[in-house]
Amino acid sequence: NFERPTPIQKYSIPVIMGGRDLMACAQTGSGKTAAFLLPVLTAMINQGLKTDQYQTTQTPQAICVAPTRELALQIYNDCRKFAYQTEIRVVVVYGGTFMAHQMRQIESGAHIVIGTPGRLLDFVSRRKISVEHVSFLILDEADRMLDMGFEPEMRKLIETFGMPAKTDRQTLMFSATFPEEIQKLAADFLNDYLFVTVGRVGGANTDVSQHFFEVERLQKRDSLCDILNAGEGVKTLVFVEMKRNADFLASFLCQSGFPTTSIHGDRLQ
Repeated sequence: NFERPTPIQKYSIPVIMGGRDLMACAQTGSGKTAAFLLPVLTAMINQGLKTDQYQTTQTPQAICVAPTRELALQIYNDCRKFAYQTEIRVVVVYGGTFMAHQMRQIESGAHIVIGTPGRLLDFVSRRKISVEHVSFLILDEADRMLDMGFEPEMRKLIETFGMPAKTDRQTLMFSATFPEEIQKLAADFLNDYLFVTVGRVGGANTDVSQHFFEVERLQKRDSLCDILNAGEGVKTLVFVEMKRNADFLASFLCQSGFPTTSIHGDRLQ
């Protein structure tokens, strides 16, 4: 239930409803998903839906690009709730799984497509999705997409398959930070955009408390075990830099009495 808008919703929704491009800096958990979905879905209904399941190639009016399958699924689930009892068909596509089911979903009609850059490119390259009639382009967590090396895929998707020019579509970009690379991306993809920021750019969400422990390199595993013991069995996520480190650390923690599994791009999901 929504009793009152969050700050990012309060300032972003009027901008989007006004037809302007938007560059917004907001943290995860700030309500930014509703901030772009609600006005985009409203505009799509007002403009009239322009694709149907009988088309060989689907021509969605809105495309939302996210860096990870988890975020794409989160946006998809929210979008389905907001589009409930409307004629809007929402489809999500992402890598790490077979394409057949996602292909069937697309062929049943796709007014708004949410997905990760690589899998979106796959479907566009196969001519199952056309970007030639996109009215709304949403780039969520753009800074993470750059960090994960997705800039070439993003540029290819936007610049080489006939997507309307930035003056002929509405582009919305959301990012937790606003470094020089994101500023360049905004200049390339957005047209006369408004910049909205909530809180301190690059700052942590106020709902998250942060504690820093300075330890020697060789003491990190022992310190991690101490932290896990102090947590008394609470669920914990541990991030590492490399895939092999994830597997090694998971094995070490299991041997140390902490039920653990690893997840990374080389594992079946």
